[in-house]
Amino acid sequence: MMNRDTDSVDREDLRSRLTSLQYEVTQHGGTEPAFTGLYWNDKTPGVYACVVCHEPLFRSDTKYDSGSGWPSFWAAIDDSKVTTITDTSHGMVRTEVRCANCGAHLGHVFPDGPRPTGQRYCMNSASLDLIPEES
Repeated sequence: MMNRDTDSVDREDLRSRLTSLQYEVTQHGGTEPAFTGLYWNDKTPGVYACVVCHEPLFRSDTKYDSGSGWPSFWAAIDDSKVTTITDTSHGMVRTEVRCANCGAHLGHVFPDGPRPTGQRYCMNSASLDLIPEES
């Protein structure tokens, strides 16, 4: 998370380099509409990194079509790359996923994913940046 001393500088930097949707999603826990994000149906091999701090978070080989309209993964690159917190907004109890490095909101994780983990990391395209594999 950003510290109080640099909050205004970091916020201004983020506002200048992120789109308004990326900023709303990562900094205010927003959600892009289903089936509208850049990566919901993308099949490009590569690594999905945090759009804020560029930390690698998910690999395309763990991405699958959940039918939800958001990019879904059955595992993070490493459990230490993401943190989870209980989210009780919108009259529901969900598990929010954040980037462990910078605290950016990424999406939510649900226990209805495929094997081997049974997890569905339902992420916002706006919180991710795809780094394609080099051929």
